[in-house]
Amino acid sequence: MPLLTVAALPTGSISGRAQPEITGDGVTLRPWEPSDRTAVVTGFADPAIQRWHCVSLDDAEAAEWISQWAERWSSERSASWAILQEGRVAGQIGLRHIDLHEGMAAISYWVLPPARGRRIAPSALNALTAWSFTTLGLHRLELSHSTANPASCRVADKSGYQPEGTKRSEARHADGWHDMHLHARLSTD
Repeated sequence: MPLLTVAALPTGSISGRAQPEITGDGVTLRPWEPSDRTAVVTGFADPAIQRWHCVSLDDAEAAEWISQWAERWSSERSASWAILQEGRVAGQIGLRHIDLHEGMAAISYWVLPPARGRRIAPSALNALTAWSFTTLGLHRLELSHSTANPASCRVADKSGYQPEGTKRSEARHADGWHDMHLHARLSTD
């Protein structure tokens, strides 16, 4: 069926380039490396990360998790970066559900326990947001978090993601269905 609109970004906008290293606000975002397995296992073993991301990985699964990001980048579906601060992996941030036609993506992130409370998540979010709008050319970024997760709400607010509403019973977590707050930023904000 022919569309009456032109895609906001053409196919190849992501896969036509190498996944970049992004720097800003005291953090570096870089593509995951096989040597990051321990940080991934540690992250997904943390009860707070498990609560919101509903995943637990062993060493072999972490290696697979890392290796699959190259294919996701080349298929233009999603992307993930290790958040580095002072040369150490401090967390993860990524673009999910990339829609080139609509020029939008969803954000996900987590921060390892020793790095929490040091503004790493907002710094990483600001760096990825700037790159997504100015270099990649996306129009809209969305961020959803459980209404029971006030820390993620603070990250969204600090990074200028405007609240847009609550999606009722939108995500299933280990303790049941959660209402999710939706925040967003536009390239014109």
